[in-house]
Amino acid sequence: MKKGWEEKKLGEVCRFINGRAYSKNELLVNGKYTVLRVGNFFTNNNWYYSDLELEDDKYCDNGDLLYAWSASFGPRIWTGNKVIYHYHIWKVVPNSDIISKQFLFQLLEWDTEAIKKAHGTGTTMMHVGKGDIEKRLVPLPPLPEQQQIVSILDEAFAAIDQAKENLQRNLQNAKDLFQSELNNIFTNKGEGWLEKKLGEVTTKIGSGATPRGGSESYKTEGISLVRSMNVHDGYFKEKNLAFIDDKQAKELSNVTLEENDVLLNITGASVARCCVMPKDFLPARVNQHVSVVRPTKGVIDPYFLNLLLTSKFYKEQLLETGEQGATRQAITKAQLQDFVINYPTFKEQQKIVQQLDTLSTETKNLENIYQQKLNNIEELKKSILEKAFRGELTNKVVQS
Repeated sequence: MKKGWEEKKLGEVCRFINGRAYSKNELLVNGKYTVLRVGNFFTNNNWYYSDLELEDDKYCDNGDLLYAWSASFGPRIWTGNKVIYHYHIWKVVPNSDIISKQFLFQLLEWDTEAIKKAHGTGTTMMHVGKGDIEKRLVPLPPLPEQQQIVSILDEAFAAIDQAKENLQRNLQNAKDLFQSELNNIFTNKGEGWLEKKLGEVTTKIGSGATPRGGSESYKTEGISLVRSMNVHDGYFKEKNLAFIDDKQAKELSNVTLEENDVLLNITGASVARCCVMPKDFLPARVNQHVSVVRPTKGVIDPYFLNLLLTSKFYKEQLLETGEQGATRQAITKAQLQDFVINYPTFKEQQKIVQQLDTLSTETKNLENIYQQKLNNIEELKKSILEKAFRGELTNKVVQS
C-alpha cells in the first residue's frame, strides 16, 4: 500500500442505513413521497408513492450517497427531491472527518464487482449482506489526497462521458440509417406496385397451440416448438427454444413449419415482431402466439415480406390492429388475411432485399465498431479507477 495510506473497514469510515420494506397496500399510485426502488435506481421508470411519515433516516434527499445491494449493485448520488428509499438500498453516510463523500462514491464504484464476487449470495436474486460490506477492507488516503484523486477522476471521467455520448450518438445514427432506408422504400412506393390483401398472396396463415401440460411437457430435444420469445424483428432467437416429441408434434401437424416461412407474433407485448424461419431449426411447429405466414412462391419473396412487415409504415398498422383486442394485444387470422400490402414485381423484390442486406451489413459493421469503442472506454474507466486506488494517480504523499 502507498505510504501514508491506511487500510480501514468500510464500517469504520461510513454508516450503511437500510431503507424500508413495503407491503403491497403501502405502495400507492399517488402520494406525498416518491418511493425509490432498486429498479428505479437503474432503468425502471415506473414509480410508486407513499403517504407514510417515517423516521428521518428512511428518506434520502438531493446529493445523498446511495448503494443498491440486491439484484442490481452499485453506488449512486441521488439527484432529485426528497424520497423514501426501499429496503434493498442503503443510504451511505460518510464520516466526514476521515473520508469525503465524493471519494467514497468512487471507491464504492471501483469496488462493486469485487464486492459481488466476494460477498454476493442468492441463486435467483444475488444480494450482499450489510455485515459483509461493513467488514470489507478498503484503502484510505489522507483527506487532502482524497480530494486530489477525486479532482483527477472528475476531469478524466468528464472527458470519458463526453466520448461515450458521442459514440452512443454515432451508434444510434448507424442503427437509424437502416431503418430510414427501409421506411423510405415502403412509404415511397415505385410505379407498378400492386395492392393486395395478405390472404391473396399467401398459401397459409395460421397459428398453433401449446401441448397439453404446458411447459412441463416440453422435451430436452426433438421437434422445435417456436414461441413468441424466439421471434424478433429480422432474426430468430434460439435461446429458450422449446422441443416436443413426435406424438405432440402430430397434434400440431396443421402448423408444420417450412424453410422461409415468415413468423409473426400475434399476441402479447411482442405482437407484430417478425422474422423468417431458418432451416437450421426444422422440423418445427408454432404455438398459439405465433402465426405462420407462407408467401406464394414466385409472387412474394419471404425476405421481402419480412422487411415489409418490420418497416415502420406497416409495423404501425399491425400494432394498431393488435390494439383492437378486447382484453389484450392480439391479431386474428382474419385480420392478417385482410391486411393490405403493396409490392413490386418478384424480381424487384429480390433487388430490394439484396440492397437492404448490403446496407444492413454495412450498418452492423459500424455498430460493432462503435460498440467496441464503447467497451474500450468502459475498460479505460476501470483502469483509471484501479490506478486511483493503488495510489498511482497521485505520485507524492499529500500531507494532511
